[in-house]
Amino acid sequence: MKTRKIGQFDAGEIGLGCMNLSHAYGEPPTLEAGVRVLHKAIDLGVTHFDSAALYGFGRNEALVGPALKPFRDSIFLVSKCGMQGVDGKRVIDGRPETLRATLEMSLRRLETDIIDLYYLHRWDKAVPIEASVGEMARMVEAGKIRAIGLSEVSAATLKRAQAVHPIAAVQSEYSLWSRNAEIGVIDACAQIGAAFVAFSPLARGYLADDALDPETFATKDIRYNMPRFQPPHFSTNAKLLPEYLRIANAAGCTPGQLALAWALQKAPHIHIIPGTTSLAHLEENVAASAITLSPETIARVEQLINQSTISGPRYPATVQAEIDTEQFPDEV
Repeated sequence: MKTRKIGQFDAGEIGLGCMNLSHAYGEPPTLEAGVRVLHKAIDLGVTHFDSAALYGFGRNEALVGPALKPFRDSIFLVSKCGMQGVDGKRVIDGRPETLRATLEMSLRRLETDIIDLYYLHRWDKAVPIEASVGEMARMVEAGKIRAIGLSEVSAATLKRAQAVHPIAAVQSEYSLWSRNAEIGVIDACAQIGAAFVAFSPLARGYLADDALDPETFATKDIRYNMPRFQPPHFSTNAKLLPEYLRIANAAGCTPGQLALAWALQKAPHIHIIPGTTSLAHLEENVAASAITLSPETIARVEQLINQSTISGPRYPATVQAEIDTEQFPDEV
């Protein structure tokens, strides 16, 4: 596994987003199956493991921590605060006292004394970013986290946070069909020496499965509420896939590998954290690290799938209002 910098650390350029192992895309796998995925990732050379207090309302950290404890000294362990489950509901809360309490619970569930990278999962707009990051800076001083990250923020908010404490990484959705990070935050990360960590680089499965059918989604699949998977948008988006598959075949890789290799080649400070519950897909994803796309392939695929050719916003309006990422003019 090739490595790239996140703060002072060398982390594998392809990590594992662990959310899928506990919630989001229908019924999660069993505990035993989740452990098998984590251990297979270790066998494949993955070192970057991304969890959060929100995922499974604590269950994901309780899975990841014990499963990876034997490998703790050789992995890059990541979690998040500022958004968690309260009485069965997702709550955004960036108050310092809440972040402190969340950290202590995360440390216990992860069975570790220190978290390598700790993100503010969402900026609570009722709390100045300086207050939330200031509290996280005290976590660094206390030796409970090694580096601070932010998730789904704009370049302007990143700069405000950076003035309080160095930010090691920004995590946001980024793929061929979600290009908002190109408006400003990817470049802003490069300017301050931060990594950019792309979640959902496979466009929540759209770029990995040519047979994807929203009508077959499980009952609790979060994609039910995402406009791009709803009519009339999905039928429009599905029409792009046959040509996308032809480009992948011509490049000698799978559709998923095309998406991952594209993201890695966009900038040297970009990391990707695809998630999966499948051992076969995990192997396929990790193998994308060895793929180099030609400039012609990159140009073809970018012309085919971009913010202008994809139909529908990435989030419903209520969720979009919670995040701080830049939007293209036709999204506002």
